[in-house]
This record gives sequence, C-alpha cells and structure tokens, in this order.
Amino acid sequence: MTSSDLKNTEEQVPSTGGARQLGWGRFTLQFFTVVVVYLMSGIPAIVIWGETSTGAAVSVATSMAGALFVSWLWLRADGALGEAWNLRTPDSLPKTLLWAVIATVAIVNWFTVGAMLVEAAGFGLPDVKQVIGWATESHFAFLLWIVLVALFAAGLGEELLWRGFLMDRLVRLPGLAEKVWPVILIQGALFGLPHFYQGLGGVIITGVVGIGFGWLRMRFGGNLWACVLAHMAVDVLMLSLAYSERLGLIAA
Repeated sequence: MTSSDLKNTEEQVPSTGGARQLGWGRFTLQFFTVVVVYLMSGIPAIVIWGETSTGAAVSVATSMAGALFVSWLWLRADGALGEAWNLRTPDSLPKTLLWAVIATVAIVNWFTVGAMLVEAAGFGLPDVKQVIGWATESHFAFLLWIVLVALFAAGLGEELLWRGFLMDRLVRLPGLAEKVWPVILIQGALFGLPHFYQGLGGVIITGVVGIGFGWLRMRFGGNLWACVLAHMAVDVLMLSLAYSERLGLIAA
C-alpha cells in the first residue's frame, strides 16, 4: 500500500450527509436486533432439511436475508440507506474492476500465507472441512452453494452487512466519526468473529480479509462494488477449486 493510497483513503471517507448521527445506545440496539434476527432466520431451514448440505446453504441464505432486512429498516429510518448501501454505478468501471481483481488475487494469496502464519503461531489451521464437504457433495449441492452462499450470502450479503451497514453505523458514532482506521479495524475484527467455527486461525485470517475489504470500501468513497465483486470472485473460485479437486480434475 503506497502513501498515495493512504492519502486517498483519508480523502474519500464517505460523507454522513443528512443522515442522523448515532448514539451508542441506538447503535447497540440496532446491532443486537440484526444479530438476533440473523440467528433466528436460519433455524427453519435446519428444522426442515436438518444438518445437511441443503439445510446449511438455505440456512446461511435465510439468515443473511433476515439480517439485511432488519439492517434495511434501520438504515431507512435513519436516512442513511443510500450512503450505507452504495451500489451506484462506479465513477470508473475499469478502476473498480481492476481493484476487484487485485483484491481477489491478494485474498487468495493471503489464505495461503495466513494459514502458514497462524499455524506457526500455534493457532491452528482454519477448519473448513464440513463446509467444503457440504458444498462439493454433488452437482446440485455445488450449484446451490455457489448461488445461495458464494454469490448472495457472502459476496453480496456480507458486503452490504459488514462494509455497508456496520461501517456506516460506526462512522456516525461519537468518538469514531471520520476516524478511518479505527472503523476499518473494528469492523474487521467483528467480521472475523462469526468464523470462530473454523477455529482461532480462521477468525484471524478472515478478520484480516475484513480489514482489507474495509480499506477498499473507503478507497472508493463508500461504493461497495469493488468489495462485492472481489468477495464473489474469491468464494466462487475457492468452492470451484474444492469441487474440481473432489472430481479429480486437479491434484489435491
């Protein structure tokens, strides 16, 4: 990252516009309701399909849909929807695509380097065997996980939720307003925590990815397209590689 990149990040902090500022109490309420609805929305799929590939994929998607709905309600009530969920046409499409590609390559390489670092530090490798097993057990499962998880829940949903809703909320809080790096670091840490099912190594690796996505959002002045495209590309690529390995098309 160059000094000009850091300068660009500072200069392109998304404006809070005419949206209301937040107090810590209101933020806590918003965050709590989003988390609760996220957890509850995934239950019906598990009840219907059990702890199966289909049940897990649908559960992830419905959990994200529920969280996004509550986030939408809060953002709309606060007059911040357009700023938080900035999916307007980018000022420069080539630049957006270029940074999406750069981010994709960086993240894929970080998975390898990060895995070596967390293992050397004694945190253990991320455990994704169960998820990969579900996503690659059949052609149908693979397509289901690509559409519901890689593209919707992770690629689009996590960017709207974490880089959109959460970062917008954080920049409006007393003590954090206009403070770029504290906001980026906090959302990155919070983004890593739900991946605790992968172990501490997974939390750390994913948290760093979240920090990178947070920086990318700020670099584009709040526009989320570079983050969304990169996130989709990473998840589709990783699942595709795992499925190709399962089919024997590439070496393990």
